[in-house]
Amino acid sequence: MSAKRTKKIKRTPGDVLRIDLGDGTYAFGRVLPSTIGFYDLRTPENLPVEEVVCRPILFQVWVMDYAVTKGDWPVIGHVPLTEELLEEPLFFKRDPITKQLSVYRGSTAEDRPATAAECRSLECAAVWDPEHVVDRLRDHSEGKPNKWLESMRVKDDE
Repeated sequence: MSAKRTKKIKRTPGDVLRIDLGDGTYAFGRVLPSTIGFYDLRTPENLPVEEVVCRPILFQVWVMDYAVTKGDWPVIGHVPLTEELLEEPLFFKRDPITKQLSVYRGSTAEDRPATAAECRSLECAAVWDPEHVVDRLRDHSEGKPNKWLESMRVKDDE
């Protein structure tokens, strides 16, 4: 008896993803060139793609590939990316020893020193597990702080 093979789903920029939040509601994401952008939207319905992509992107982060490639977050449609969504986001990094902050560009691995104020508006350079993204999306829509995001955030006293 042979093991059942499942087809691996390719991450294609422009694909719109449905994310089950585990409580009867959904959030939505969009595959971008290097990240996934998540819409500021939570609904009990599986909305048409056209309604999803007109919403604002809440945040963009790197996510473990298996969320898409194994079908955990199913592709519900495809809409070509706008120029704005093609722009590569910057991230911040914090040296684990010196605690020095820097701004990081993933495509070139460019790293330059930065101030705490500059880094507060950026996402931390980290690859998120899908379940942590689900927690973050749920917490955002409920107006609660997210423990994963808070653990990486640049603090006021830095």
